[in-house]
Amino acid sequence: MDEAKKKQFHKIFGKQNTRITYKRTDFNDYVLMSLATAAVLYFIYGSTNIVTVIGVALCIFMPISFVVRHGVSLRFPVTLKRPQDVIYVIVYKLLNLKIGYFLAVVLLLFENYIIKITPDWPHYLNFTNQAVLYLFYLHLALISLYRTYILFAHLKERNHVRAVLMDTVWANHLKQQPNITFEIIHAYITGLLTHVVLVAPWFFVITHLNFSLVLLPIVCVLNILIFLRTLKDYNAWFYRDHWLGHNSEVDFLYLHGTHHDAIPSGLIGVSGNGFLEGFFRHAMGGPTPFFNPIITFMLYTMDVKNDIDFHQYIPGVFPKLTREFNEIQQHSIHHFGKLKPYGFGLNFDKPDLSEDIQKQFKIFPDSLKQSAKLDEELNGFQWDNSKHKWYLELFDKYNK
Repeated sequence: MDEAKKKQFHKIFGKQNTRITYKRTDFNDYVLMSLATAAVLYFIYGSTNIVTVIGVALCIFMPISFVVRHGVSLRFPVTLKRPQDVIYVIVYKLLNLKIGYFLAVVLLLFENYIIKITPDWPHYLNFTNQAVLYLFYLHLALISLYRTYILFAHLKERNHVRAVLMDTVWANHLKQQPNITFEIIHAYITGLLTHVVLVAPWFFVITHLNFSLVLLPIVCVLNILIFLRTLKDYNAWFYRDHWLGHNSEVDFLYLHGTHHDAIPSGLIGVSGNGFLEGFFRHAMGGPTPFFNPIITFMLYTMDVKNDIDFHQYIPGVFPKLTREFNEIQQHSIHHFGKLKPYGFGLNFDKPDLSEDIQKQFKIFPDSLKQSAKLDEELNGFQWDNSKHKWYLELFDKYNK
């Protein structure tokens, strides 16, 4: 990769401010972020939708939890002090769009154009418009039930959870806010709220556009081809977006920060997103909301479920990751105070890699299976590092 292309991954307008945790002085920005999250729910789902009612209630709870967990020190909000940074965030998203996004949007619009000019075809719009809503709520229900089961698993093992975290950088936080039950519930609510905001673009699409039953087979095939094409660009897209989430202060405070504010448990997993971040990444990033709802349902359900599992960095508590998987991924150390890797941090270059792992990730292109190489090329990340060795020792100590 030439130097000019490398620089694009770390390009930032204005002031760079590297962040990985919230501070008490971030309270005003956190309140504004929570209000913006509630506004997204209100305008996308409507005032009477149960998702809005629950989501807004969670948005009210989160600033209260901020006070309990961090304290309060008032300062002028960053977005009011540097309003141009809000524009920059939008520009970053637009410049980082990949071809798969445009293909998915164009295909969806073309399908709706065909529907409009062929009213005599058996599109069965009344049926499909109702069915897609059932799929949407089924997805929410399945993931929420799974997350709730994990909540009870953590509450049951709360002393174990505390013991693990006290052996990590989270010990300082737990000395300030020692109630581990509150931390577990906070992580659970973080996951719930992030999830309903992330799928808001999908809800907007299925309530404003149509899906033809007669065109469904060809559209689904094309969606799958677009998705497979998107996987090739996925790590590069994620690296850039994730790097901004830690190096643009507005991006961290308003988009990515909540993902790092909760304990490193599967409870928080929603495709690696913060509250508003999921909305922007899927409205102006990934193609999934624009696919046929059957494909979207399957992809979102698998993706969020897997992300929950892959964010379980408290060993010994359900859902349990294997040691082998922890050996080939280093996103774990990113949730214990280390910024790098910014990409997915995977390294499948192991001669004795099990057949189960190979099957689970068989559709992944090499750019994902060896995603750690991008970090090595762009920021000097080294696969053999003391932090990863420390995490494997932590895993061995507490996994049971």
